[in-house]
Amino acid sequence: MIRVEFMVVGPVSTNCYFLINEESKEAVIVDPGDYAQKIKSYLEKEAVKPVAILLTHGHFDHMMAAEKLRNEYQIPVYACEKEKPLLNSASLNLAKGFIRADYTMDADIYCKEGDELSLTGCTIKVLETPGHTPGGCCYYIASENILFSGDTLFCRSIGRTDFEGGSYPEICKSIKEKLFVLPVETVVYCGHGEGTRIGYEKERNPYVR
Repeated sequence: MIRVEFMVVGPVSTNCYFLINEESKEAVIVDPGDYAQKIKSYLEKEAVKPVAILLTHGHFDHMMAAEKLRNEYQIPVYACEKEKPLLNSASLNLAKGFIRADYTMDADIYCKEGDELSLTGCTIKVLETPGHTPGGCCYYIASENILFSGDTLFCRSIGRTDFEGGSYPEICKSIKEKLFVLPVETVVYCGHGEGTRIGYEKERNPYVR
């Protein structure tokens, strides 16, 4: 049995998710934006073993606890290969502008469109969805009807495109061609705010027509 839990972390209220296999007690951490100790305490309370960290994109508010958790548990960090320049630049990942920190990092494993990651007994498909950032991606688990959308798709909204490397036409294209083709019942776990479903967004999202 698979379940998804989350906590809100960091200075801009980022959703950090935990994809948990109830039988094996393994977990994948998605977008650990901050509060590494709080995340560690949660994992200990739930008695689950993290096996990987997935980054939907490289903005500071989605990855600032990744380094500490990677070192603590000796687990790999995954990100889209096109996001490497952003992860490596405190200006591009917005750490310098928002929190005046020179924070950068590298992923252990860089993935690309269509890659399938076998983690926690699930097959997690990588969907490249540029627009919010050049190398942003979503993670789709067909067997569970689950999508981790990062800052690509929100409930009745989309990710900002006014940062360097952002593109409104590109994010709309990503959503239409990669996300809106998924089953309507797919549950969307967003990078900020409440979750939604693909079917609801196809009907109600005012930014993607």
